[in-house]
Amino acid sequence: MSTTSETKPASKMLFWIGCVITALPVLMLTMSAVMKFAKPAPVVEGMAKLGFPDHLLFGLGIVEVCCTVLYIIPQTSVLGAILLTGYLGGATAAHVRVGDSFIATVVLGVLVWLGLYLRDRRISALIPFRS
Repeated sequence: MSTTSETKPASKMLFWIGCVITALPVLMLTMSAVMKFAKPAPVVEGMAKLGFPDHLLFGLGIVEVCCTVLYIIPQTSVLGAILLTGYLGGATAAHVRVGDSFIATVVLGVLVWLGLYLRDRRISALIPFRS
């Protein structure tokens, strides 16, 4: 049983910092999904390099949008973060497999959880950092 004080952030400032940090991966993931729907040549070529044929782009874009929407809804943000972690983990694995840089996908994953950590006291209680 949770009380309303458990779902509130530690401070308003941390909450707003968390919102700004959350906006970064949300914007990046939204742009990525839009590019998958639009299928410009560089995206199709890049996905082919990673081993994904172009007929999978629409489905991947749908998964990306759904996970991102779940992440931005406060009631489902933890589920969204978990699903985005899996999605970004797959992207990281695909980049590692072909020898590409995977830093961007790892940083996005860290930003997803950092934003949630600062916005939601339940997550900060689950992962307590001691000073």
